[in-house]
Amino acid sequence: MPVLNGKELRIVGFLCNWCSYGGADTAGVARAGQPTDLRIIRVPCSGRIDPLFIVKALLNGADGVLVSGCHPRDCHYSAGNYYARRRLEVLKQFLPVLGIDDRRFEYTWVSASEGQRWQHVVTTFTDRIHKLGPAPRLEDAEPLLKIADMALTSLRPLGTGQNAALDDLKAAIKAKLPELDCVIGWQQGYDAAHTVPLFMRTPEDVDKLVWGPFNVNNPATYLPSFKGKKVGIVVKGCDSRSVVELLQENLIKREDVTIFAMPCQGTLDMARVNQELGRYSAIDSVSYDEAGVTIVADGKEHRFCMNDYAQGKCYGCTTPSAVLADTRLGTPEAVQPGAYTPPELAMLDAMTLEERLSFWKGQMERCLRCYACRNACPMCVCRDYCIAESREPQWMTQEATAKEKLFFQTIHAMHLAGRCTGCGECQRACPVGIPILALRQQIARAVAQLFDGYKPGLDPEAVPPLLGYELEEKNIHEREWK
Repeated sequence: MPVLNGKELRIVGFLCNWCSYGGADTAGVARAGQPTDLRIIRVPCSGRIDPLFIVKALLNGADGVLVSGCHPRDCHYSAGNYYARRRLEVLKQFLPVLGIDDRRFEYTWVSASEGQRWQHVVTTFTDRIHKLGPAPRLEDAEPLLKIADMALTSLRPLGTGQNAALDDLKAAIKAKLPELDCVIGWQQGYDAAHTVPLFMRTPEDVDKLVWGPFNVNNPATYLPSFKGKKVGIVVKGCDSRSVVELLQENLIKREDVTIFAMPCQGTLDMARVNQELGRYSAIDSVSYDEAGVTIVADGKEHRFCMNDYAQGKCYGCTTPSAVLADTRLGTPEAVQPGAYTPPELAMLDAMTLEERLSFWKGQMERCLRCYACRNACPMCVCRDYCIAESREPQWMTQEATAKEKLFFQTIHAMHLAGRCTGCGECQRACPVGIPILALRQQIARAVAQLFDGYKPGLDPEAVPPLLGYELEEKNIHEREWK
């Protein structure tokens, strides 16, 4: 059968070996006419289809991607299509944030005996792609550089936390220290306006512990490297969610971890602080009050109010107090109810699909491909086997192109689907300030919408959505092919 109309487009189809490929074969044996645009790739099961297959196809020039597998309850491997259904629906809701029209990707179910259904599905999908026309190419987009508006209203009071019970915290750590190999926290860095991780093994180390708006690092990142040892950790509310998520995935054991927690009143966005400070030779002094921090650098005074210079994640934080702790100190912070959209995500929501594609083209051209985002992420635990560096199979090249960099960021975000706790370490660690947290936030929004408001890192006994399935999904509905 010739193409539906005009020029043939590039459509990739991933078909399950046991049903949909058989259905396509049945249609061929019956001499049912089909568009010639589709290039079929046979896979063992729809559950074998990693979202990276679809993303790679779309970024490398495919005008559309179709995935087809066995009907639910009819999978050759019992549950492969149930897992696929969740992953593919999350991906479909994620694609628009990249600037890719979600109508260019679809998934469906076709059995080996449904030759006529297959003909209808492939013809309808091909017709849809022809109406959309050739897909915009990242390479052809004009770079768009735009900065998110950080004028935000916080859901809770922000402050410097200088009234925190730091001395009591130190005493509690010293009392527990003989039973532990190490306790992870924060200490002053190369000057009083920066902190670095602190690994406390002696009472003298505990005396170096600091608490305040400069405690930006997430110490949970180091926990997997201490697996099998008794370790303590000092956490803010967002850090504790990462600890809980590690527990959910059995990456650490509860009996090996002792959690010390105090309520957090917010942390500073050090990228904006450093930008305001500019180049300086020395920090003369740092002073605090309830509302902010005053830094004197080279004799020049700079004032940083927490309401204006906090990290974006702090404005919408709903867990200022740890969700799980062995030792709690301080009074829990109250959170005001209300809707909140992160600034980077709000910026992207206001753009068209073409503008989003141009935005990521501009951002990825700035990317150094240093993988600081991956290394800082507490949930990215497969660094020795990272797809970015794997050569068997080789899914990515070392080319410094915007396409390869966006491919990595997309796969990193998808691997964190239903797992990312929103700690923001990826974006904070980026040396050039790319707002990659927005990709994780879009994933989190899709997961919350599909799975009854699920938020990672709140319940140690919960199963992350993409690690499970239900026979009948409440919010994932079969699409009619008309």
